[in-house]
Amino acid sequence: MAALGLLLAWQAWSWKVTTARPTVGDTIALETAVTLDPGWRLRPGRFEPAGDVEPLTDPVLTRDGNAWVVRYAVVAWSPGRHQVTLPPAWRLGPDGKADSLPGATAVFTVAAVIPDSLTHPAPRPVLVPVRRRNSSPWPVVLASLGGACLLVTLVALRRKRPRNMRLPDQLQVSLEANEAVWLAAGEPRAVAARAAAALRGAIAAAVPDAHVGLSPLACVAVLGRERPGAPLGELETILSALEEASFGAANGEDLAILSRQAKTLARALGEGP
Repeated sequence: MAALGLLLAWQAWSWKVTTARPTVGDTIALETAVTLDPGWRLRPGRFEPAGDVEPLTDPVLTRDGNAWVVRYAVVAWSPGRHQVTLPPAWRLGPDGKADSLPGATAVFTVAAVIPDSLTHPAPRPVLVPVRRRNSSPWPVVLASLGGACLLVTLVALRRKRPRNMRLPDQLQVSLEANEAVWLAAGEPRAVAARAAAALRGAIAAAVPDAHVGLSPLACVAVLGRERPGAPLGELETILSALEEASFGAANGEDLAILSRQAKTLARALGEGP
């Protein structure tokens, strides 16, 4: 049975050229189909350059049912009839068996790109040198001057005077950023740092001794001495959470809630006791 399969594979191991009328430098496709038993696989060999015929890519192997189609893309650099020997292939069985198919021969003809119309070229006589006529330089000089004057005139006509643009009396610039946009852009640390800085600034504005150089605990302690009615516990929790999030990872929804709470506390501190 194995011998019969090998015989059938050998009969199918014949190559054909699928490129019609190739010329020098064209991509030539060599193709064959090998029918194998179910469970068997085919592994083609690597085509090595042979004379004026060189491979362009590695072999391409596709499967169509029990038939394995092998394609080689080659190029020929000289016209005429070419006969190349394709590399052998290996049949791999499902039970670890393997045998080889010897390389077959592919024959194709390549046409020349430039037709050989002159079979017997003859040398031509030397051409008679062309005598240089005496010409006046004034036409060239006058044409150059005229072109320069025309260019200057066109530039002067197209030049526009600068317009006086009046700036508005009051330029309102909103520095309020949307936290949702920052969080969607993947910048949670920037949102946390911005909210912490705003809350720190509100505390320092209410109590100058509670400056930004203090830790959250020390900052809230100084604020508690001057403003005992302030929500000290909530301030310490939110400020610590914001400063921790500005140096690490934080959930976007939690960070948005913390930012809104920080804004509320900052406005409450600005309104006074």
